[in-house]
Amino acid sequence: MLWLLKSRERKAVFAMMKEAKRRGVEIDELENVMTPEEFAALLPPEKPKFKGKIPDVTRWDLPADGEVSAKEYWTDEEVLAVQESTARGEWEGAAALLASTWGDWDRRDLVTGVLGEAAAKDDEWLRAWRKARPGDAGVALVNAESLVHVAWEVRSGLRAEHVSEEQFAAFFRVLEQAEDAVREASELAPEDPTPWVSALAIAMGRQYENDRYLKVWEELTERDPQHRGAHGRALQYWCAKWFGSNEKMWEFAETAASKSPKLAPLLLVAAHEADLQGAPAWRDPRVTGALDGILAWLDGEGRDHSSTRSDRSYAAKALVENGRFDEAVEQFRHLGTRADGGMWSYYGDPRSEFLATRYAACFGATRP
Repeated sequence: MLWLLKSRERKAVFAMMKEAKRRGVEIDELENVMTPEEFAALLPPEKPKFKGKIPDVTRWDLPADGEVSAKEYWTDEEVLAVQESTARGEWEGAAALLASTWGDWDRRDLVTGVLGEAAAKDDEWLRAWRKARPGDAGVALVNAESLVHVAWEVRSGLRAEHVSEEQFAAFFRVLEQAEDAVREASELAPEDPTPWVSALAIAMGRQYENDRYLKVWEELTERDPQHRGAHGRALQYWCAKWFGSNEKMWEFAETAASKSPKLAPLLLVAAHEADLQGAPAWRDPRVTGALDGILAWLDGEGRDHSSTRSDRSYAAKALVENGRFDEAVEQFRHLGTRADGGMWSYYGDPRSEFLATRYAACFGATRP
């Protein structure tokens, strides 16, 4: 009976009943016709999962709870400018920004991702760019990444059993087109590792077995052995939930961390993935032994890296789990009001997870 359910559960049931009626389906069919994001949006927000007296975080010079947002946030003025110009159908700013990233492969990957996502939504400006500059390596690169975005949009975020045969057929068809686009981009700029980052996403979508995936990986690392975005994508491939295992994931993360300080945060990502699989790893020696070096990199050379905000989220979580609360509070000072780091979204309600972890940091920290 509904009256036996808790208040949040009652509200969720009523919301699902209303949505099912609106869509003309039975309530137990909703999961088949809605994405996980749409389904989660029906649920009233949970209170943060924090047991104990909630501290007043402003006493640690942190922004109040009401100011925190999980909305994607950009501080990069150049990225913001091209997002606005492509929305107006203009390509010149995008071309100039992408050209300026040559040699800074991590930034080139970031800009390519932004432009690829924009083109997946509306490619009028991309087609105008290609017409004005046929054979341009930059436009070929953005085209490849946009097709990757389109493919995953076609597939949807539903679990495989809820994706139709037609969707899967279209998904694989677009990925084949993306492979051709990657080949074109790589031939036009053979030194550029960025097309091979897109190729890694295609390899996951087309379910490459390990040996075939490693051939793509070799192409990437020949061009940039320390590419951060590529290592982030590859770590997901080697996770147990995709085509690897916990052992392969950890091996990959440890090898990456030995290459460069900017790759060491992958150990925190690995700990998080292991934790999600029910194998708590935040206090694993591989994590605790790397934390000081990761913090030094975040406050030094990595301060302005494109991955820093995401890395600080993982670092804050790791510090809380290891009882280093004052240092965790410092990471939250850097994060400010931004709960859009990828780690928080794994729990369904990124803002609540962010707040709960921040409460724990303040609760255990030295009094201000």
